Amino acid sequence: MKHIRNFCIIAHIDHGKSTLADRLLDFTGTITERQKQDQLLDNMDLERERGITIKSHAIQMEYVHKGQTYVLNLIDTPGHVDFSYEVSRSIAACEGALLVVDAAQSIQAQTISNLYLALENDLQIIPVLNKVDLPSANPEEVTDDIVDLLGCDPEEVIPASAKTGIGIQEILEAIIDRVPAPKGNVEEPLQALIFDSVYNPFRGVETYFRVINGEIKKGQKIKFLATGKTYFADEVGTLKLTQFPKQSIKSGDVGYLITGIKDAREVKVGDTITDAANPTQNMIEGFENVKPMVFAGIYPVDTEDYEELRSAMEKLQLNDASLVFAPESSAALGFGFRCGFLGMLHLEIIQERLEREFDMTVITTVPNVSYHAYTKKNPEEIIVVNNPSDLPDPSKLDRVEEPFIKASIITKADYVGPVMSLCIEKRGIITNQTYLTPERVELHFDMPLAEIVFDFYDRLKTVSKGYASFDYSPIGLRASKLVKVDILINSNSVDALSALVHADNAYDIGKKMVEKLRELIPRQQFDIPIQAAIGAKIISRETVKALRKDVTAKCYGGDISRKRKLLEKQKKGKKRMRQVGNVEIPQQAFMAVLKLND
Repeated sequence: MKHIRNFCIIAHIDHGKSTLADRLLDFTGTITERQKQDQLLDNMDLERERGITIKSHAIQMEYVHKGQTYVLNLIDTPGHVDFSYEVSRSIAACEGALLVVDAAQSIQAQTISNLYLALENDLQIIPVLNKVDLPSANPEEVTDDIVDLLGCDPEEVIPASAKTGIGIQEILEAIIDRVPAPKGNVEEPLQALIFDSVYNPFRGVETYFRVINGEIKKGQKIKFLATGKTYFADEVGTLKLTQFPKQSIKSGDVGYLITGIKDAREVKVGDTITDAANPTQNMIEGFENVKPMVFAGIYPVDTEDYEELRSAMEKLQLNDASLVFAPESSAALGFGFRCGFLGMLHLEIIQERLEREFDMTVITTVPNVSYHAYTKKNPEEIIVVNNPSDLPDPSKLDRVEEPFIKASIITKADYVGPVMSLCIEKRGIITNQTYLTPERVELHFDMPLAEIVFDFYDRLKTVSKGYASFDYSPIGLRASKLVKVDILINSNSVDALSALVHADNAYDIGKKMVEKLRELIPRQQFDIPIQAAIGAKIISRETVKALRKDVTAKCYGGDISRKRKLLEKQKKGKKRMRQVGNVEIPQQAFMAVLKLND
């Protein structure tokens, strides 16, 4: 066990984490020349295109140092805030972490939040200054930033370039010298932490785990503590680039387990695996069920594709257990699903994967968060509102609570003003402001999650000219004065466009929505009124003017009453048309609500 090292890499998006992992694999000879490719551990097309890690991976390397062979387990983690629970479990499976900081961009918000997670788990941090070969690199200044953040010596920071291979040997030696060997007792009952799972269509769910105590053998009967289910370990092994079956995996090591489970929801990240006959008494702490934060309706463009969409969603759920969905119907869009996501990036990825992997074109309704409503009749009973149409009648409503987050934004000192005014506009309350260096400021806000769901991230990048980095963590629910804004088109309410908003912003949002819809809804043979309403009160109105035929063209000269007769006849026809007329709403109208400030 003293020759095993378990470590992860933490970094902000685009600081070179996946490239560094590639170089470590090259240097240790884990992959051959033929297998080489960029971002080797990111095996989804989407990950490669966007340059982000969506699914975490694990891989084992062997490295000979001073004549002794060491086993190094790299547990790759996603960098994005939406997947922070997965990151926390991956970190819990390690003893050390490489903190990768881009020499051109310095420390960003996500680096700090993941660093705190690592420090909470008592990990040994090895700072790595990446991309030192770039012409825009600023190694001395960024080294000082890292020293201030970690309180380490400047000599401990390893300058490296994952692209050219500078400093890779020093990083490997630092992992062996500085990261402690795993602790654990092979004699104790089996206790292993699940930090990830992947779905294989032929073999079922493959579970990735780290053994804390005891050992896991092939064919052993095992039990998952959180779900209480028992299985047989059909195959256990270690993860090289391909799987490497073994008879047993002992404490301290990382491996995979195949039990033939076909439902990804049975394998929960953070769960404890133990022996069914002689179970461990203490579960590994930190386990929680992943809770979706953002909800949106997903509907097929063609209602006949509903069943196809259902099977596509089920297949996606096998791959991604954090996706939650339930059937729902809407008067405007027909049958579809109400889906729960970890965040906006997760929503975008699911939508992209539906289109790419399953050829499904879908309409996504306005994303919203989960509120808690309380009625006057029964103020103790919580009514969970995932969809604006579930909100009880305003006359019966006692109060509504909405989820709040603690947002941390790091930006250049020049942009503090615009960033603050953006956050205050989004109902944020500033709680702290610290200057990390004379040039860089960290701002902390308490904000409603609903406000950042829309266009917050895009606008933050705009006001800071791309320099601000943003990270958040949930801090519970608080009571807010919320109202439901309904959109009526031709006097019919369109449920897919209704939104829950704060009472102070309701008028502005209603006005912007109807103006946007007026531009997007095509003209018909009759006037179409577009109205925003709160309950029975109309707060804003726009009209799409009718296309009119010139019925008086054939009257030239003659008495005015002849013209009037034709116009009156046309007016009656328009009135009748409006009563039976049905307005087609284009798909962009549903998406436009998200981009009200453009």
